[in-house]
Amino acid sequence: MLKNKIDDVLYLVEKPSRYIGDEINSIRKDIRKDLIRFGFCFPDVYEVGMSHLGSHIIYGALNEVEDVYCERVYMPWIDLEQKMRERDIPLFTTETRTDIADLDMLGFTLQYELSYTNILNMMDLSNIPFKSADRTEEHPIIMAGGPCAYNPEPLAEIVDFFSLGEGEEVLVEVMDLYREKKENNWTKDEFLSRLASMDGIYVPKFYAVSYNEDKTIKSFGPVDEQYPKTIQKRIIEDMNKAYYPTHFVVPYTDVVHDRAMVEIFRGCTRGCRFCQAGMIYRPIREKSKEVIVETAQKIIAATGYEELSLTSLSTLDHTDIKDTIIELIKKNTKDVVGVSLPSLRVDDLAVEVLQEIQKIRKTGLTFAPEAGTQRMRDVINKGVAEEDLEKTLSQVFNLGWSRVKLYFMIGLPTETLEDLEGIDTLGNKSTWLYKQVPAENRKGSVAVTLSTACFVPKPFTPFQWFKQNSIEEFREKQFYLKDKIKNKKVKFNYHDAHTSVLEGAFARGDRRLADVIIKAYELGCKFDGWQEHFKYDKWMEAFEACGIDPDFYTRERSFDEILPWDHIDVGVKKEFLIKEYENAVNGVVTEDCRDKCVGCGINIDLIGREC
Repeated sequence: MLKNKIDDVLYLVEKPSRYIGDEINSIRKDIRKDLIRFGFCFPDVYEVGMSHLGSHIIYGALNEVEDVYCERVYMPWIDLEQKMRERDIPLFTTETRTDIADLDMLGFTLQYELSYTNILNMMDLSNIPFKSADRTEEHPIIMAGGPCAYNPEPLAEIVDFFSLGEGEEVLVEVMDLYREKKENNWTKDEFLSRLASMDGIYVPKFYAVSYNEDKTIKSFGPVDEQYPKTIQKRIIEDMNKAYYPTHFVVPYTDVVHDRAMVEIFRGCTRGCRFCQAGMIYRPIREKSKEVIVETAQKIIAATGYEELSLTSLSTLDHTDIKDTIIELIKKNTKDVVGVSLPSLRVDDLAVEVLQEIQKIRKTGLTFAPEAGTQRMRDVINKGVAEEDLEKTLSQVFNLGWSRVKLYFMIGLPTETLEDLEGIDTLGNKSTWLYKQVPAENRKGSVAVTLSTACFVPKPFTPFQWFKQNSIEEFREKQFYLKDKIKNKKVKFNYHDAHTSVLEGAFARGDRRLADVIIKAYELGCKFDGWQEHFKYDKWMEAFEACGIDPDFYTRERSFDEILPWDHIDVGVKKEFLIKEYENAVNGVVTEDCRDKCVGCGINIDLIGREC
């Protein structure tokens, strides 16, 4: 009956292809009594979720287990949600259109702090109580993972347990334990208690927190000595042997990243001080050229994609990247399958690689200087000199490119107006460099996009103690820069400051924020990451109703303050982060740790060997 009710509304909504399922390479299993049914929940629309590489990896890895069925669940768009609520249709899985309340476990991926109200909306559509304490044995167990899970506290009263680190192996182990739960008829609490002893698993209910009068954390720790004081993240040691899907699900509709994706390594050695991913995904672990090429060819054969993206935090840092790209181009020239890269490093290797890539087709060019002056780039440890950027842009313009995008952040620690003016200067210099290119090498008119994001301090970075700019400070800087940019060939984009400051509050928040999330949802907040649906005034109303000041979470922190995420161990020592904080204040550059170990602690505490 549920399937029929769904069919009856799909023709009434804007994009039914988001919900119909049965895509090429989607997985079907017979539903039987002993099957463990897991819903992989992406708290955004299908087009965004289907572009997320991690969800494809988890989907494939869990479905490799014979008695586990991992089905996908996405947030319905506004039009379908309205029809679902009108006709009493619960949120359903893509594969079998099963009510998610009937599954054994729901796993939410936390990619962005402003997706938290979407999690509540997805649960609400199937009448699942928000708080863990209010759910019974009949409700599915709620778990979460992903980068935002490294500070799990804002969702600690909502989520039953968190998976910290890379999930391919640990989630299979969780399924093994859940199988025992079913066989032995354990209660949810008995299962969670055993789960809490598993490496990489955090169960919030077994940890207690108390607060000082100034609202900072007084103490945090396990309620019983059987539970670990700190939870260490999980990593995959050998990426060549790690599970990786080759039969990606191919959507019927356009998605954000509509291409084949091959992950070529994890981690990063650059040490950018603003970058959470560069810290939490250490150590660096590469796949070999042979594994990358073999995987890529299998994916292309199984999906028919005409573009192949080599993904990582810094793709050109792979030690064999040039030969890998040459090999891929050689194998795919006949079928005109192009190779694309994420934002490019500013050096000679980028130019060499681009010369190879353009043999098939030109892809978009994005460079990320991150800051407008050399002083600021030294503060954030970007490791990019202005002369490198000028040289690289000159070379790519001579190769025939005329459109480039440059990414920057505003609101970085120690930033001055001179640093902001440097962004305008780089835009002007880029168009001037294009004019120096011989006329026969120019392809059309030059177009430079300067895209600026508002800086958000994140946990486990050297900047986790810094105060975040206020909305007023961000807007003042945005308008200052907007007025400065006069070049008609330069386009200026900037991010909404309201969403960034709210993101900052939840990025460094504690478990008292759960009530704020619930209240904001009750006031109508959802799709907060979509500008047209973001309701800043409702969020402020929710904070006020809960008696919480959002500025408390965006303030400066002291080194001796207990941070909400101090019980999580990502392998990077706090002493190292403090040292990098001090280096930032003094404008001291730290070496790339491929060249010299910088003592972050990963090799001692996490892997027990040299990186």
